[in-house]
Amino acid sequence: MDTETLKNWFTYHSPTADQLPKYLAIREAGLALATVITENTPMSADQTASIRKIREAVMTANAAIACGGK
Repeated sequence: MDTETLKNWFTYHSPTADQLPKYLAIREAGLALATVITENTPMSADQTASIRKIREAVMTANAAIACGGK
């Protein structure tokens, strides 16, 4: 991994006006899926894991936006 990639990953990127609706769309989709899962599965370690993975997916997608796909 090169230094520029690491610097990009570990630098705060203020959202731009055009990025804000993208972040919102991703968060809303994550919430919708998490809601479907919690409404249709029993409370369990698997349910918790599935919600955690959605959260990770949302965070990683947001990082892709913030880091410009790099």
